[in-house]
Amino acid sequence: MKIAVSTFALLPLSLSVASILFNSVQSRLPNFPFHASKFEAKFSQIDVDDVEMARDQAREMFFFGYNNYMKHAFPMDELDPIHCTGRGPDYENPENLNINDVLGDYSLTLIDSLNTLVVMQNKTMFHKAVNLIADTVSFDKNVTVQVFEVTIRVIGSLLSAHLILTNENPFHGDFSLSTYNGELLELAHDMATRMLPAFEGTATGLPYPRVNLLHGVLPSTSNESCTAGAGSLLLEFGVLSRLLDDPTFEAQARRCNEILWTLRNSDTGLLGTVIDVQTGEWKGLGAGFDSFFEYLLKAHILFGEVRELEMFTELRQRIETNMRRGRPKCRFGDGEPPNYLNVDIKDGTVLNTWLDALQASFAGVQVLAGDLDDAICSHAFYYAIWQKYELLPERFNWHLKAPDVPFYPLRPEFVESTYFLFLATKSPFYQHVGMQIIDSLNLHARVPCGFATVHNVVDRSLEDRMESFFLSETCKYLYLLFDMENPANRHYERLLFSTEGHTFPITRQFRRYPMGFAFDSGEAELFNVFPSRRSHEGISRVFNESCETLLPLDTVDQLHQLKPPLLPLPLSEFHLSQYLRAVDACHGDEYLLDNL
Repeated sequence: MKIAVSTFALLPLSLSVASILFNSVQSRLPNFPFHASKFEAKFSQIDVDDVEMARDQAREMFFFGYNNYMKHAFPMDELDPIHCTGRGPDYENPENLNINDVLGDYSLTLIDSLNTLVVMQNKTMFHKAVNLIADTVSFDKNVTVQVFEVTIRVIGSLLSAHLILTNENPFHGDFSLSTYNGELLELAHDMATRMLPAFEGTATGLPYPRVNLLHGVLPSTSNESCTAGAGSLLLEFGVLSRLLDDPTFEAQARRCNEILWTLRNSDTGLLGTVIDVQTGEWKGLGAGFDSFFEYLLKAHILFGEVRELEMFTELRQRIETNMRRGRPKCRFGDGEPPNYLNVDIKDGTVLNTWLDALQASFAGVQVLAGDLDDAICSHAFYYAIWQKYELLPERFNWHLKAPDVPFYPLRPEFVESTYFLFLATKSPFYQHVGMQIIDSLNLHARVPCGFATVHNVVDRSLEDRMESFFLSETCKYLYLLFDMENPANRHYERLLFSTEGHTFPITRQFRRYPMGFAFDSGEAELFNVFPSRRSHEGISRVFNESCETLLPLDTVDQLHQLKPPLLPLPLSEFHLSQYLRAVDACHGDEYLLDNL
């Protein structure tokens, strides 16, 4: 069924709050700047003691989970925090993909936590973890895992830690280890090599979604792969290739991106969410812009090649044209506040009325792309949902104003966007949001040995699982939100966070190869690769002169014109902001302002 309505068409908006704020703003305009509402009075400032307390809370949350994992679960993959035991693959139920796609008897949580130990500036525990991994971890296991999850969680973390250990990423401080001899790079190479069979034997050239670490692709392997899984490998595979001086891995990742690009819908230019790697047909009609979209921009930032920027720019325009609903200006103007909906890739008509929690990361991508106003509004919608449940359901139905999928596995995407928006605006509003997240997690998810997945955000029931990304991302972004003296924040323009929260240095080290170096001339012609072999001068209109900054120039120009803190509410305008409209839409007659 196709639904030809916009996000807020069926959601009642009360005029009372709008009228009050309108009159309040109008009466005070001559005395600008002013505190036009209780919202501004609270969120335009934050006490230094509160910031320090939140920083310490985030740090304590990480070490509470990490230490309990080491005590009760290591060397298993994950911690079951309610019963204080470890968890590995579900060998008895191979079809339990929720577990087996990720867990492989390789101490996943320890590996995935390496970069957070660095961010927390705990050199002793980081070095201990490195030695444990070097001494105990082997990938010689008869397990079938998902290529995407292993790439971002395992390979990405090992590469990030290797660069820090060898001081090729000096932006966290000196974490060198005299006894380190490249063991983590060897492990990353080993795991990536075990992924290569997934790229063989498909008619499209896209990888199978899963691979057995001992036996390669099994006959029972599904042909259906998510777009993110096939198209979000370039950061990790590219870094590995350039460290090894071996183009094999980067070539596979780039080839996947180009193949996906050729399979876009010819009318809308959109990609679906699931694709058959043998036929090239999209399974399901919904359009997706998860980490594939994110990695196009981040690969351009890290490697400096124009091709990814070209793809990102066109896809962004297609998303704006086909998936966005609402008024043209995000924070200003009449009409419904904008949002990005699930649409049919064939014609852009609305397919359903739910939003995915993973899409909360979109605001962070918008910050990197320089779309600061749109990022503020995208984040605001998810904050409204968080306000309603004090957690973020996996899938929220904006028509029913209720969760379609009510569980919350401690995902980091909303926290990540909160952090990047604070970095870009320096508005205390986002630290207030972070404090609420910390309070909610401690209240609803904290259990005897860590933090548990919330089975249902309505009744707050729990599941006995703490996924590795809670330590690798959620706690990390919360901590960085309140520790502005952290090296990662002092050098934020020189660090790129992967989709799993692992940092890579933005330096010329990873820009030494031209785009397409791994292709022969025939493949280059097929994928239009070599025309993008340009100097960094071709990117100067987007990035600064050194070509080593994380933020595009238009974002930098915006920030230079601002006088922080930038408040997400444009109170000098005669309109409610996207934030209040989103709160109205999600809460009905329950308003955040009424609870201040």
